[in-house]
Amino acid sequence: MQNLTIIPGASDADIAGWLEQHLAAALNCAADDGKIAITVPGGSTPFPIFAKLAGAGLDWSRIALWPGDDRAVDESHPASNAGRIRPILEPLGATVVTLGEKAHPPHFALTWLGMGADGHIASLFPNTDPQTDDPQSVRRLTPDPLPPEAPFDRLTLTIPALLNTDEVLFVLRGEEKRALFEAAMRGENNLPVARLLRAVRQPVTCFC
Repeated sequence: MQNLTIIPGASDADIAGWLEQHLAAALNCAADDGKIAITVPGGSTPFPIFAKLAGAGLDWSRIALWPGDDRAVDESHPASNAGRIRPILEPLGATVVTLGEKAHPPHFALTWLGMGADGHIASLFPNTDPQTDDPQSVRRLTPDPLPPEAPFDRLTLTIPALLNTDEVLFVLRGEEKRALFEAAMRGENNLPVARLLRAVRQPVTCFC
């Protein structure tokens, strides 16, 4: 993939610095209303990055954060991605969107994704057979098997919604995930991450 950049060994601070730079550039190029939207992952990996990014000199009042996926639980539940993001960035002025089945995702300045060891992205697990031409922007899905640490139905952006963006960022941890990602990049599997990578036309950066 000519539009893919892999950056190994980056720290949380390095990734936060990259995000600050790219979000600042997007804000500088924002449309008439001066606002941008980004979609962000859940799980454990992004939260130390969010904490460092919170200290960035960004105008958070112009940024809306959409969870790429969320567990079908109330935001007061510890498994809620939006519920965990909200107290970090909302006090700075950011808008944190509650993902719902009838939501209408905008065009994103940045789609930030993680990836599971099974190749899932957002909550597009292999059993859900995600399609690159899905007519829906948001789906409610049931992973199979249900992850024991979060045994809940999921709400997730679909591949077309995730790719309605200016650029894509992956943040992965561990050699196993990097190997799986690189196999998907080479077209050696048909996992959800591979389907998205086949369809992507935007620049992709992967910290791993």
